[in-house]
Amino acid sequence: MSARPVVGIGVIGFGWMGQAHSRGFRRVPSFFQQRPADPRLVICSDTIAERRTEAVEGFGFESATDDWHDVVDHPDVQIVVITTPNMLHLQIVQAAAANGKHIFCEKPVGGTPAQTVAAELAARQAGVISGVGYNYRWVPLVQHAKAIIDAGRIGTITNYRGRFLSNYGSDPLGLLSWRFLVDQAGYGVSTDILSHSMDLAMFLNGPIASVTGLGHTFITERPLPTVGGTHYDRGKAGDPTGTVTNEDWFGAITRFTNGSVGTFEACRSMVGPESQNAFEIFGTEGSITWNFEKMNELQVYFANGTKETGYTTVFGGDRFPFHGNFVPGNANSIGFEDLITIEDSEFLRAVAEHRSFHPGFEEAVDFVSVQDALLRSWESGQWVDVSSLRAPDGAPA
Repeated sequence: MSARPVVGIGVIGFGWMGQAHSRGFRRVPSFFQQRPADPRLVICSDTIAERRTEAVEGFGFESATDDWHDVVDHPDVQIVVITTPNMLHLQIVQAAAANGKHIFCEKPVGGTPAQTVAAELAARQAGVISGVGYNYRWVPLVQHAKAIIDAGRIGTITNYRGRFLSNYGSDPLGLLSWRFLVDQAGYGVSTDILSHSMDLAMFLNGPIASVTGLGHTFITERPLPTVGGTHYDRGKAGDPTGTVTNEDWFGAITRFTNGSVGTFEACRSMVGPESQNAFEIFGTEGSITWNFEKMNELQVYFANGTKETGYTTVFGGDRFPFHGNFVPGNANSIGFEDLITIEDSEFLRAVAEHRSFHPGFEEAVDFVSVQDALLRSWESGQWVDVSSLRAPDGAPA
């Protein structure tokens, strides 16, 4: 028998990401032998009966429920994982925090910047550990890029280019799921995939000082969904439609506090890019580029006084953080759900060791502080300084 403590996991929302995190926690013992605790899948909630059955029969949860309150109230749950539609996050976070549960919430923590601020305050005042699903930070080669930058190997950063271009919303017959509705998702790509791009930028290049931004919606009507339909499902010509109420595209120009400048673009309706979460970082002594579509490759260039030009491809391998937990050697690839497993393992470790986790709700507030400035810039057409929205310690919850 293992002497490790057991940490109870409760998952709220059993769609794609709820299932991914459930698999992630289940896989932790298989890939992380030096873990400080073992996960236990205690209870899952979802409003769809078939998903509840699958949670128990296919994933090994001890029970399932249609009421998320049962998860945050369960005495054997120490970690609550939230993967519901965005506008439901805040009330669940507040209830879980009030019950002393540690909370891992898929991004965005709130459907609006104000909701994210309130969620962070609730977790902070309750003294619980929080985590947010900026999973691309955990790519082994992104971790390596961070080490290269921190070691000064590309010199002083001058320019940053970030983008997340996806085609998940490029089909006009793609269903009008909650992601396209401001009352269920909050804002569109500025909340959804731009948050990933800007979180990577702040992880790698530090805080953003000022911004100017613009949003646009290209596909304004979509077929109404059936029960449980997602943004990957497709309707038919002639189906009843509803109005898209948040933005498909967002672009931004930024100034970082370190003096560098940046450009960002996020779109869910472009034809061509599949999942192009990418960055290009340019310094006085070199540059780094990475694209999630080729997750296991990093492009690097170091000047070093040489007259040789062109980028070198660095392939992922077990010499980089976490990679060797999954496959040995070099150029043996890992995948998206391996990132979720890394993320879940690290959050489980933070809870077992009674320490903070990064990225947590504090980093979520860092992003929405930028998003708030972007939204105000979109409205005014002006440059806007970024001010932290983090609530003071004594603020009312």
